[in-house]
Amino acid sequence: MCFEKEGAGGYCLTHHQDCCEDVYIEDICGNLEDLVGSPILRAEERTQEAKEPPVGEYADDSMTWTFYEFSTIKGSVTIRFFGSSNGYYSEEADVAKF
Repeated sequence: MCFEKEGAGGYCLTHHQDCCEDVYIEDICGNLEDLVGSPILRAEERTQEAKEPPVGEYADDSMTWTFYEFSTIKGSVTIRFFGSSNGYYSEEADVAKF
């Protein structure tokens, strides 16, 4: 998922998959259209150790939620990633500038 500023590059939320882990977008709260055409007024990243996996998922040794929240004058959007692994691999999403 990428955000681009017209003529000035942008940022991508990404994860480079490794062999013994899984990271994916679990949920998006808010309307992504609220981010289009308006300046981002607030951007925040939070992580939290997950106590239980999402419904229907298997339990790995380690689990992490990563939350990205973006706000504009039109509204806010929270993108929630879920990551799990055997404890030796990254479970978080990354922000990459392009």
